[in-house]
Amino acid sequence: MHEIIKIENGITRNSEWRLAKPVNFILNDNENVAIVGNNSSGKSMLVDIITGSHPLIMNDPIYNFKLSKKDNIADNIKYIKFKDSYGDNDNTYYLQQRWNQHDIDENTPTVNNLLEEAYNLYGEDTPRRREIQKHLYKLLHVEHLLNKYIILLSSGELRKFQLIRTLLSEPRVLIMDNPFIGLDEDTRIQLKEILSLLAKEKVLQIILVLSRTCDIPDFITHVVEVNNMKVCPKVPLSKYITKRTEISEHVLSKEKTNDIINLPYKTINYNADEVVKMTDVCIKYGDRTILKDLNWTVRNGERWALYGQNGAGKSTLLSLICADNPQSYACNITLFGKRRGSGESIWDIKKHIGYVSPEMHRAYKHNISAIRVVASGLKDSIGLYAKPDKHDYDICNWWMRIFDIDKLCDRPFLKLSSGEQRLVLLTRAFVKDPELLILDEPFHGLDDRNRQLATDIIETFCRRKNKTLIIVSHYLNELPQCITNRLILKRTV
Repeated sequence: MHEIIKIENGITRNSEWRLAKPVNFILNDNENVAIVGNNSSGKSMLVDIITGSHPLIMNDPIYNFKLSKKDNIADNIKYIKFKDSYGDNDNTYYLQQRWNQHDIDENTPTVNNLLEEAYNLYGEDTPRRREIQKHLYKLLHVEHLLNKYIILLSSGELRKFQLIRTLLSEPRVLIMDNPFIGLDEDTRIQLKEILSLLAKEKVLQIILVLSRTCDIPDFITHVVEVNNMKVCPKVPLSKYITKRTEISEHVLSKEKTNDIINLPYKTINYNADEVVKMTDVCIKYGDRTILKDLNWTVRNGERWALYGQNGAGKSTLLSLICADNPQSYACNITLFGKRRGSGESIWDIKKHIGYVSPEMHRAYKHNISAIRVVASGLKDSIGLYAKPDKHDYDICNWWMRIFDIDKLCDRPFLKLSSGEQRLVLLTRAFVKDPELLILDEPFHGLDDRNRQLATDIIETFCRRKNKTLIIVSHYLNELPQCITNRLILKRTV
């Protein structure tokens, strides 16, 4: 046994990235570690110190990548960040891009193009490396994705793509931030088995950064908890589980519960019996059929759970309702009793819909203050180009207090942790007190407490009159108890 990574009394040079106490961390060659902690506790800061992204004062990390053929730290440590689950950090990405065929041309890469590029980048073409590549494709069941354009992948499919591309580089240490979010149940089980197998088969140590403590796989040997910007000592998994604190069944206070229920209603409401009606809806991209002959009616006051495999068309279906998908205008869709294309603008419709999704999280590249991101929900924009007035700010402050993020009002959005960003975007969905609430994977990146808080808020909000809910989640046990209906989509190929 030897120490692969050792950090002793580590203090970052830049005070902006400094934890409350000096960092002490050791990774041995027989260990796989889970880093856990609440949102904004400092987990990502610890990982940035481990990877050498934030230089330290005097005591630099000590690396000993024994058995590795590579010399550089960057070649031996690979880090798949939370944002990678939605694709590369592409500033040209926009919310509707995934559903826009006109963005696809001869230069648009397929999954196979990019994986072959990664394969060629990290070594010579040898029978051994080809065998590893085929093995990874088979393990993660991505053969059917190879000819698919990268911009058309779902968030779960992007997870698989990013993992394979990273593993083709054969790192000595693999760090993954919330690797199981966005994956359906079968794929989560497969990924845990695959990571366990890779840890045994290969010279590979795995570090998982997890917001959900129930996601810790069995192959993890030790846990490091980061609490209030302090890195706790590493402990065996069994010891951590026995001392793990359980979250209360309800987190939202009675005062805030009453505030939501008694919130004054808007003077202008859509009060149609049929909130969403789809008749014989079909969506195709080239030769690939996503939705076929779909008939679905959502009535006022119903709370629908929408689920299915990765790539089954859940987000595509929601994009039709929100008119983010150009094909929505060719489909027989009625919203709030009004046929799509019958004269009312989509902006008039959007005023009554609150929406959050992985695509929205990916598209938010604007480093404006958190409260202005929330205020953009009042204008249905990604970013905010009109300055909110005092009334708008009062509404935003009210909802940020409900979500316990009022302290983040003036913080730049891109400086927030991934969990804090998701809470801001969730608040954005509620800020106009919408008649239809569409939540596509709303709990991504949230810690145990914030996930329960968000669930409490959703359930309380749905107790109000004339409120309808559509929610997508791959964790069936985290669906709100108020769910009345379910729709299961199955992948066509």
